Amino acid sequence: MPADESAAARGGRPRVTAAATRALTPPLPAGPFPGFAARSGPAAGSRRPPASPRGPRGAGAPPPGPRRGAGVRRLYEQARRAWDRPLTAYYLILGSSLLIIVLGLVMVYSASMIKALELARPGTYFFRKQFLAAVIGAGLMLLASRMPVKLHRALAYPLLMVTVFLMVLVQVPGIGMSVNGNQNWIRVGGPFQLQPSEFGKLALILWGADLLARKQDKRLLAQWKHMLVPLVPVAFMLLGLIMLGGDMGTAIILTAILFGLLWLAGAPTRLFAGVLAFAGLIGFLLIKTSPNRMSRLGCIGASEPGPGDSCWQAVHGIYALASGGWFGSGLGASVEKWGQLPEPHTDFIFAITGEELGLAGTLSVLALFAALGYAGIRVAGRTKDPFVRYAAGGVTTWITAQAVINIGAVLGLLPIAGVPLPLFSYGGSALLPTMFAVGLMIAFARDDPAAKAALAMRRPGVRWKTMRRRVTKRPSGER
Repeated sequence: MPADESAAARGGRPRVTAAATRALTPPLPAGPFPGFAARSGPAAGSRRPPASPRGPRGAGAPPPGPRRGAGVRRLYEQARRAWDRPLTAYYLILGSSLLIIVLGLVMVYSASMIKALELARPGTYFFRKQFLAAVIGAGLMLLASRMPVKLHRALAYPLLMVTVFLMVLVQVPGIGMSVNGNQNWIRVGGPFQLQPSEFGKLALILWGADLLARKQDKRLLAQWKHMLVPLVPVAFMLLGLIMLGGDMGTAIILTAILFGLLWLAGAPTRLFAGVLAFAGLIGFLLIKTSPNRMSRLGCIGASEPGPGDSCWQAVHGIYALASGGWFGSGLGASVEKWGQLPEPHTDFIFAITGEELGLAGTLSVLALFAALGYAGIRVAGRTKDPFVRYAAGGVTTWITAQAVINIGAVLGLLPIAGVPLPLFSYGGSALLPTMFAVGLMIAFARDDPAAKAALAMRRPGVRWKTMRRRVTKRPSGER
């Protein structure tokens, strides 16, 4: 008896062979595509190969994991949205400037302690003077941040005239005084001195911005004579008064401000190149005729003090940075400030910062200046007011150019120009106008229409009115 019949006789289910299955299954119609019927389903009795883990998701397959780089992309999008907010420039200017000032106060105290003891002064002598200047500068910064733009423009001409008058008084015997060979100081009284050339930077920015804005409103900047006159002659007058005292570092910063204003005004390339070539020729003659400036130029990249210790300051600045390592020797533990490095609390305070706080401290300072510079460029680029654009661009050029020149000299990449690190080094005459300029930038950042709306939404009354739910009063039925 066949196996199928015996299974049926026993009452069991007959076993269907593969051949019988193929015989009973009708053939599929051949479609227009060859091989379609063969791929329409697996053959009976055949085993389906396991699905590839990279294949399409099927029923019962585990959900796919996060795409590679999705977390980084999401963080980038969140950072970009936060970066594009209306108050980003406002918070960057306020936060970075305050951090630079506070860190500068700490480093001035650490770097100047030994110098004060050498002069038979208390260890906190320079720190107390810098702290007093910071307090006064905070008042000036708050005042400038609350002043309207029209009042800033009104102060431009009086500030310029007062600055020129003080710079003339510097050259009067008995009134002006010399510090480190430069006749650029006026004795105010007691231990305090005033350097009018520091206020000349702010005066040139405000006056030049107001001048260029008025000429732009009258559409006169298309003519080269209106672009140059009287901006360039007044700037050269200030440069001449500064160079009479021998302070070439401040003259370089003032020249950078002038070029920044001309660049923002849209000076043609030929005109810009002509003014740059003329200024470069004058600078070359001033350097060539001064042995002291020539020796500073020869100390670029020096690794040894040289004959007569002409590169002593530059080399010991490199020593201070090199001995700091990654995280420094500790706050107050500098070795170079014990008489080895001249001017440790003024021009070379960045070197002491690198020795005591290491590479992490110096990179933090550079990041703060980069944030401040970016915020200034953003304010100048997004405004429609020409005065705000010129003034914000001038202040940004001033702070960034001075920081680059100071740090470049400490690193041995540029000649020692004798300019302080803005908002960081010791010096009240440099700190006061710089803090006023930062307040000016804060006022410009607040004056942006989108920033105004964002600040208005942060007021408690406005926030409550905008966020509370408006519900129509309904009668409760109570009598």
